[in-house]
Amino acid sequence: MYEWIAKVTADRQACERWARRCGLLPRSVLAALCRMAALLLYSCAGSELRRKVQGNMKELLPECSAQQIRKAGFRYTENVIFAIYEILLESHRLPGSEKWRFRTEGEAYLEEALRLGRGAIVYTPHAGNFFYYYWYLCRKYSCLTVATGGSPELRPLYLKFHDMGCPGLDYDSTPPLELLRKLRKHLQAGGVVFLLGDFWRPTFPPARFFGRMTRTPEGAATLSIEQGVPIIPFSGWRERGWVHRIRFEAPLYLSSSFTKATRTEATNVLNRFMERIIRERPEQWFYWFNAEERWETEQGGGAGVHTEQERRKTHTA
Repeated sequence: MYEWIAKVTADRQACERWARRCGLLPRSVLAALCRMAALLLYSCAGSELRRKVQGNMKELLPECSAQQIRKAGFRYTENVIFAIYEILLESHRLPGSEKWRFRTEGEAYLEEALRLGRGAIVYTPHAGNFFYYYWYLCRKYSCLTVATGGSPELRPLYLKFHDMGCPGLDYDSTPPLELLRKLRKHLQAGGVVFLLGDFWRPTFPPARFFGRMTRTPEGAATLSIEQGVPIIPFSGWRERGWVHRIRFEAPLYLSSSFTKATRTEATNVLNRFMERIIRERPEQWFYWFNAEERWETEQGGGAGVHTEQERRKTHTA
């Protein structure tokens, strides 16, 4: 998947030319072209992609029938095509389109949480078009996120949104203590931190996700427990075509139930939220193409990273 994205994002000037050309076409025509491209990728050129996506879905979604898995697999490919088009060729038309492009619910939860004066963490998995959701938040709030700029395939996408006024801290180049310090300072100033909780790295602390041992970041749990920062569970998905639904849920106050010593349990609570969101709309989750890389073997109640996973460094969006 990353190699395929790299081919699309490699030539920035070509992307700008295509953006101008595509801007002359009605959005309904562009949507039809994106669906055709997804069908070609999934049916003709994407046998390996199709096998991995469907295989991971079967493992993590045993309640789904074979027909549901096939349908979700194609919809997943379609959403990836739409999202890449939106980011590379449509994002310059974002300003002014908020009213028709985003349908929001529950945003009052975030506004109420911010009135406490501790800032707020908006927490979500990589689903729908998470770049667009962060842009939406940046337009309305003082917002900051953590991203990874180490992947040459994804870096052009992040730079594009940085140029659009969406700041981010680079996980790969920022020392961990400095990263936490900057996030704490931003929250103390009453800002919003947008965190994608399904990052995977072999160096992250052990946790459970979909009932399996894995490794996920504990930053959100740490900040919430130490500073009493409310966490707003958030989900976004493509409702139809270019229209997105974004949903804010009631805040979680982890400091009332957890301590530093129980951060892992708090992280698992957040992971269960992400699992629920992914199960609700599996076609929207970005990481079906390599989900198998994040699971660990369990031996004697502990977790051991597979040798293959130790060799590979997954660049996450």
